[in-house]
Amino acid sequence: MTKMKTAFQNLGEFVSELEKAGELLRISAPVSCRLEISRITDLASKAPGGGKALLFERVGESPFPVLTNAFGSERRICMALGTQSLDDLARRIERFVRLGPPKSLRDLADIIPMGLDLLRSLPRKTATAPCQEVVLRGEQIDLSRLPVLKCWPQDGGPFVTLPVVFTRSLETGRRNAGMYRLQVFDRNTTGMHWHIHKDGSHYFQEYRKAGKRMPVAVAIGTDPAVTWAATAPLPQGMDEMMLAGFIRRSPVKMTRCVSIDLEVPAEAEFVLEGYVDPEELRTEGPFGDHTGYYSLVGEYPVFHLTALTHRQNPVYSATLVGRPPMEDCWLAKATERAFLPLIRAVHPEVRDFWMPWEGVFHNLVVMALDKEYPGHARRLMSAVWSQGQMSFTKAVVLLDGHVGLKNPRRVFETILESVDLESDLFMTEGILDVLDHSAPDPLFGSKIGIDATRRHPGERERPVAKPLPVPPEDVIQKHLGEVSALLSACHRPPFETRNRLLLLSFAKDGKTPGRTLSPELLENPALVPFSIFVLLDSAIDLRDYSLVLWKVSNNVDPARDIVKQDGRLVIDATAKGAEDGHTRPWPDDIEMDPEVVRRVEIRARELGIEEFLARG
Repeated sequence: MTKMKTAFQNLGEFVSELEKAGELLRISAPVSCRLEISRITDLASKAPGGGKALLFERVGESPFPVLTNAFGSERRICMALGTQSLDDLARRIERFVRLGPPKSLRDLADIIPMGLDLLRSLPRKTATAPCQEVVLRGEQIDLSRLPVLKCWPQDGGPFVTLPVVFTRSLETGRRNAGMYRLQVFDRNTTGMHWHIHKDGSHYFQEYRKAGKRMPVAVAIGTDPAVTWAATAPLPQGMDEMMLAGFIRRSPVKMTRCVSIDLEVPAEAEFVLEGYVDPEELRTEGPFGDHTGYYSLVGEYPVFHLTALTHRQNPVYSATLVGRPPMEDCWLAKATERAFLPLIRAVHPEVRDFWMPWEGVFHNLVVMALDKEYPGHARRLMSAVWSQGQMSFTKAVVLLDGHVGLKNPRRVFETILESVDLESDLFMTEGILDVLDHSAPDPLFGSKIGIDATRRHPGERERPVAKPLPVPPEDVIQKHLGEVSALLSACHRPPFETRNRLLLLSFAKDGKTPGRTLSPELLENPALVPFSIFVLLDSAIDLRDYSLVLWKVSNNVDPARDIVKQDGRLVIDATAKGAEDGHTRPWPDDIEMDPEVVRRVEIRARELGIEEFLARG
């Protein structure tokens, strides 16, 4: 087995290693950072295996090259974090989580290397700072010289998408490194899009109460461990730079900023220094987000630059988010694997967990547990909804510990085979992610828990299912037409399970809510063999199950959009409007400008992306 490099000191070392491994495509033809780079990156990220990392060497609007899709495959995320597999990384973290006092010399011998790992995790100060080889202040600052991407056609402007934002608590002095997008407003100001549950936002409120400006530094193009650590959902107050040092087995070298009292990674490519005035807000957005929809405009703090520093020959690092799968799915997969030991430390009954990328991280989590007592599954659901960032999860599905979560088809067949739709669904309400657009109100709405575990002694047994023969498709379609002429097509997925599924195309007319179709669907005698009906917009390919799951995960408010009757369900996963009682704006799906698509296609050979285009 080839020995893997475990400690990249900077982005340049990582790029070199990607190229040696055949994981980097250099694009020397000129491109624009206004949509063109996005289109090419989207093609690569959706190619089988995640395509390749892309280094755009000639960007029309900037003298600096752009790196995208660097983390966009299982192989590249493992390279980035210096591990043969993400499960190996989880086992390494678990050794620390479960560390106890030594009971023998052998135990002590095992602890010593781990102690050295911890010592190597501590960040170190240095006066040697490649990130400050060029220092710009005052009128010299001009963000338009950076190749900041305009990612999608409806974006409110160019956005810095892979920044590591450094702040410090006014009360405790603790540092935080988070990843919050920055919309470039002009040559020296940007938005600061931190959500209410992020440490940066907590610290911002401290400065706001004190009536003080908040110093902020933004590093762009950090080494991969630092970049990933900034996305990790650590407990409040924990230092992400220590996590990065642990991952790479060497300390992150930090240096003091030139214009503010904060420290940043000395090996970064670019650093933006400045401040946020707590009393100044500005409209930010829209932005084509990782949900695959445009996040809505909102009022966010303004970041004023007091200095811009960079290496002599820097590389600008960016990511593109949109309808999954994309690069951020692999960053999230690393988080899923790395944080399993922390979940098991609190809930040792959890065998494994899985966040399908169609659930966009915060809408769906599947857990396998070793059930120990009646009501155990319900208790774990409640625990998930009460802890940290897991509290934003909309749907929690629980399976028995022996069910392997790495086989999605088996997972969904197990759910459909096991669940009694009358007794195994649990509805509640709670906080939601700010990007959830389906709830009637922002940040708060309904949630659903699904218990697909075996019954434990003391729990009421599920009723015995009595499968009925399924009529031919033409008969099904005839009866759907009797329910409504708006039901234009149907498809039955090939799952021979207790609960049969029927997917329906619903050609919405702006007047008919999906709920009004539910009684007739559930009471039509020819449709009785089906337990679950899913309404989808007419443009959706009903045979694209990944697309269907993405729509169900994003477009459903459980309390409003799930109708249950006599142990059967209708789920309305269509886009909602006034006819559905949804008064909030409904965001558009993210789609690329057809002219940009055409332009890139014409230049495919010149760009060297024929393979991505053929498969995209």
